[in-house]
Amino acid sequence: MWIRSTMTYRTSFFLSTFGNAAITLLDFAAIYIMFSHVDVLGGFTLPEIALLYGSCSASLGLADLLLGNTDRIGARIRDGSLDTMLVRPVPVLAQVAADRFALRRLGRIAQGLGVLGWSLWALSGEVDWTVGKLVLVPAMIIAGAGIFGAVMVAGAAFQFVAGDAAEVVNSFTYGGCTMLEYPPTVFAKDLLRGVTFVVPLAFVNWLPALYLLGRPDPLGLPGWLAYASPLVALAVFLPASLAWRAGVRSYRSTGS
Repeated sequence: MWIRSTMTYRTSFFLSTFGNAAITLLDFAAIYIMFSHVDVLGGFTLPEIALLYGSCSASLGLADLLLGNTDRIGARIRDGSLDTMLVRPVPVLAQVAADRFALRRLGRIAQGLGVLGWSLWALSGEVDWTVGKLVLVPAMIIAGAGIFGAVMVAGAAFQFVAGDAAEVVNSFTYGGCTMLEYPPTVFAKDLLRGVTFVVPLAFVNWLPALYLLGRPDPLGLPGWLAYASPLVALAVFLPASLAWRAGVRSYRSTGS
């Protein structure tokens, strides 16, 4: 329904999609400008950082397209409109995700894939490509979207307790993606341990990208963990879904 509504005004849709892509691309423009003054950052060149940026932006864009609207659950809890969703014969999470579905978010995915494609072209002569590495590129984007999506679902579940914690979730999704756009070598090891073993955002792109580039992990982790991203996405999505179920079951209507 929301897609049909959006495509009724196609010019508006294309302009908003282009605007979404252009605004999110400003992050990479800042990185590009920074490299006009330096040759490397943390030992990484511009194409290598573009690989990090493009993969992370595409993953977050895909998760945001499918589950980005879950951050509105707090408002529905407060005004009691969640009651309407509970009486429909459709999973509540699917309804929340589809509520005001914004197809314009394809802009973030498109610009992320564009930067990623440029980085792979620029690094084509430096990367020792194998079948495994070719498969790893789309796998890390899909798995990264799964990890970000799990964080969004867990954050939505937390809002049943907190009432309004959308910005807390954004600090792990949008804030986490901003961090993942830069090489792990510029961060303290305690932070790297946190985003590897606590909130496993490092599996979104850091570990797969390090394997693609043939670089060692700052924490000394084995290279085969680059292929563990899909398993990590599943491992974090299971408790997030259980937390969501617990949140829905604990919900008490406002009575309005």
